[in-house]
Amino acid sequence: MKRLLIVGAGGQIGSELTKLLRQKYGNENVVCSDLRPLKGEIYESGPIERIDSTQITQIIEAVKKYDIDAIFNLAAILSATAELNPMLGWNVGIGSLVNCLETARLFNCAVFTPSSIGAFGPSTPLDGTPQDTIQRPGTIYGVTKVTGELLSDYYFKRFGVDARSVRFPGLISNVTLPGGGTTDYAVEIYYAAAKGEKFICPLNENTQLDMMYMPDALNAIVNLMEADPKKLVHRNSFNVTAMHFTPKEIYAEIKKHCPDFVMEYKVDPIKQSIADSWPNWMDDSCARKEWGFKPEFDLASMTVDMLTILKKRFAK
Repeated sequence: MKRLLIVGAGGQIGSELTKLLRQKYGNENVVCSDLRPLKGEIYESGPIERIDSTQITQIIEAVKKYDIDAIFNLAAILSATAELNPMLGWNVGIGSLVNCLETARLFNCAVFTPSSIGAFGPSTPLDGTPQDTIQRPGTIYGVTKVTGELLSDYYFKRFGVDARSVRFPGLISNVTLPGGGTTDYAVEIYYAAAKGEKFICPLNENTQLDMMYMPDALNAIVNLMEADPKKLVHRNSFNVTAMHFTPKEIYAEIKKHCPDFVMEYKVDPIKQSIADSWPNWMDDSCARKEWGFKPEFDLASMTVDMLTILKKRFAK
């Protein structure tokens, strides 16, 4: 990879991926784009484009203008929000991907698109979810992710497009708050603790879900895209994970550092039903074997890092 385009750079992953890729490949070699205006030091350190990813001509124009050789397609409507507007979830999730894949076919680009734990459903084995298993999700978000995996594999096998993907668990960041995801609580709980506020948890205390700290997620993206393609068997899409816990367990971990922190439960029926259909934890042995995936953070070390950073920020 030499010249990169991030589609949907304004989201939770995109804001941090922009910074990492620019540090690694140079500011001028990473173009960030979004439908919304991108402002701030992270984005203004290099080229910015206003792109509606559902319009293929806009993606093509950017690829031609900057001689792009790799597209990072991050445009999506997250799980809980997509359930409130399924057609929007489909049009953004699949429309953006098809446009990126077709652009890649025309201009010989590689493509990265994140899939998700949401690609699985209630009929999938919940514990140690295999790399290759039944995928019958019960949400429009999950349907778009399964469709995206199949489309990406099709474009690779039919046209030779170098498409790669990972199935992310819930992602936890100290930089950008998520928006409309089922696992958002695992980010929001740290913000509440760092501010000294009571937290209302939308899931019941024993809902176990796979999670990952954002630094590990970003490294997974870069390492997969830099991996020797000859070693990749699955491509679209690799299970990756770092930890799994329940609201009760993350609360107990935070209480070690914030003894006065209070959490109460007010279950959100939509989020709870989605969470109940997702795996407790995924088997990521294929990612470890095929391209050396290895996360650095567990619940304890992530909690220390999250609270240290957030408390400093809110103390200012």
